[in-house]
Amino acid sequence: MAKIVPFKAVRPTRAKVCLVTCRSYNEYVNAELAAQLDFNPLSFLHILKPAYNNQETVSFEKRYKQVSQKYQDFKNENILVKDNKPAIYIHKIENKTQSYTGIIVGTSVEDYRNNSIKKHEGIIAFRVRLLKEYMKYSEFNTEPVLMTYPANKSIENWLYNCTQKLADFEFSTTKKETHYLWKIDDALEIDWIQNIFKKIENLYIADGHHRTEASRLLADENDNPENTAKNFILSYLISENNVQIYEYNRLIKDLNGHSKENFLKELNKNFIVKNWKQKPFQPSQKFQIGMYFDTEFYCLELKTENFPFQNALDCLDTQILYKKVLLPILYIEDVRNDERIEYISGKQSIIEIKQRIDDGEFQVGFLMFPSNIHEIKDLADSNLIMPPKSTYIEPKFRNGLVIYEL
Repeated sequence: MAKIVPFKAVRPTRAKVCLVTCRSYNEYVNAELAAQLDFNPLSFLHILKPAYNNQETVSFEKRYKQVSQKYQDFKNENILVKDNKPAIYIHKIENKTQSYTGIIVGTSVEDYRNNSIKKHEGIIAFRVRLLKEYMKYSEFNTEPVLMTYPANKSIENWLYNCTQKLADFEFSTTKKETHYLWKIDDALEIDWIQNIFKKIENLYIADGHHRTEASRLLADENDNPENTAKNFILSYLISENNVQIYEYNRLIKDLNGHSKENFLKELNKNFIVKNWKQKPFQPSQKFQIGMYFDTEFYCLELKTENFPFQNALDCLDTQILYKKVLLPILYIEDVRNDERIEYISGKQSIIEIKQRIDDGEFQVGFLMFPSNIHEIKDLADSNLIMPPKSTYIEPKFRNGLVIYEL
């Protein structure tokens, strides 16, 4: 049973929303970040980076308190305004090729504790603690956890009917996306959608595992029973059929001392190696890995008879690459922290991978076939953890659009 709750969101005014909202802080290159902070005084980036004009080193706690103060400044200036009634929010994102529609609600920390909200990624404890401290001192969250639910005709029809009405917000971004937001604050309608989700057995985290775990820690430390907001996780719920999953490709700096001939010989033990010469190759199915090496593209097809599949993790192409290539041949044991490996999302061109290898920055690149939602759910249901950087999942949410106060 999935418990969802409405909340009183803090949001930009309709006239300012396109100026306030921003991408996740880490997505900006330095020049773009500087331009936003220098020339757009309404950008939510000023809240996320309040000490931009004062580069002195400060403690995490002091910086988080500065975030909280800047957030209050935005509220005092009526750039951000809190809704009067608890509501749920429908958010639609459209770009040239995709359209995503989901529901912004609070989901239950208790559901996460009892594994009704399922996870498939590992977490870094230090990063979780920082996120928890950030939310504790700033007293808000504006990056919802992306969660999926099984395709549901009743929810689909409801979303369609709601989105035929005039949106509360409609604005475009420099990334050529159009965003729409509808506020649903009718008590009967909220009760109806809550009852629909009560019939859904599990929600699955698609993106935001660290934020979810940080919310749990924050709830565990909550000693104020009247503050129920900390018992819920800001979430963006979307049908599992409406997420887009991209691969992460791998770039490796060296061959761990292997010659070209020996490296290809080692690969031949577990893969059928086909040389595509100069013709670009990207995998088109599972158990197929692309490779760019020494100015040529290759197709690596797994010899499945040599690889026993004992669980859902064994079947992942990223795990196969790790078990059969990265660890035994290239001796990359810690794929999260080894400086010899770099990841590049499947949204980026294969030409960029080729160029970085041709330039000598890396020696070999591996091109992956993207995982699908069923593989992710199989892992989560089996309490297994996906290797780091296995998926890049969309949609991505904008900061400052819907804020959940803690």
